[in-house]
Amino acid sequence: MKEERWGDIGSKYSHLTSVHPCYNEKMHFKTARIHLPVAPKCNIQCGYCVRTIDKCEHRPGVSSGIMTPKEALEQVDKYVKEMDNLKVVGIAGPAESLANDATFETLRMVNEKYPDLIKCIASNGLLLSEKIDELKAVGLNSVTVTVNAVNPETAAKVYKWVRYHDKTYKGLEAAELLLEKQWEGIKAAAEAGLVVKINTVLLPGINMDEIEDIAKKGAEYGAYIMNIIPLIPLYDFENSEPPTCEDLKEVRDVAGEYLPQFRLCQQCRADAVGVPGAEPCGSPVQKRAQGEYFHG
Repeated sequence: MKEERWGDIGSKYSHLTSVHPCYNEKMHFKTARIHLPVAPKCNIQCGYCVRTIDKCEHRPGVSSGIMTPKEALEQVDKYVKEMDNLKVVGIAGPAESLANDATFETLRMVNEKYPDLIKCIASNGLLLSEKIDELKAVGLNSVTVTVNAVNPETAAKVYKWVRYHDKTYKGLEAAELLLEKQWEGIKAAAEAGLVVKINTVLLPGINMDEIEDIAKKGAEYGAYIMNIIPLIPLYDFENSEPPTCEDLKEVRDVAGEYLPQFRLCQQCRADAVGVPGAEPCGSPVQKRAQGEYFHG
């Protein structure tokens, strides 16, 4: 039954999943993508996140600068000419895509000029449900939502604050609001025909026991695939130990009973360009883990 359901979903979205390097592991080594860093503002603070401008560090939340929508389109123009395998345009920050008007303008401009390119975003999900119509109007095909918990008590250990409609929430109240909006957004996105990927940061001692529940609920709410990625120790989690390869294998095997697992994630920069599987891993965690975290 599980394989049949996945097959049905895969057929429904085959136009996208057959070429997207973050949904199809074979295409991870063949298809190029470009991330456009047009979103510098964020509406939550994750305990493991440090957003920065840096030319060398290889991880989410990092880019060498911020582009305007016009500059972003020029980047797409450049790489479309240079890479005949460029199929995907994504916006993954360096902060929250949906908290920045430039995200929508960039997607609109790219879609008008390159309607055949796949357009995707990464989001914390806080604003997703109320932005669905706008996203569809500018040609979005897929969305990745980072979900790290199902229980507010767990989420409260991960997030420092949530800023929603000009009000800042903290503690359990912030966690409850974020989780409610995340699942509301995932369901709305799936019902609107967007392909939904759930990203989950594995935080040892915090959310390992909830990975199964995230996967199960994700499947129930219409997600297509799940990507469990290791903690990169930063900010409040600077002194925390990242998960072992055995930890990752364990939770992926359990979560895989509910959602297909993507195992090749490079935890890319917000301005990454090229074929993900052809790029070196740059952070200390990734150097240690390459060939284990992402291929196990």
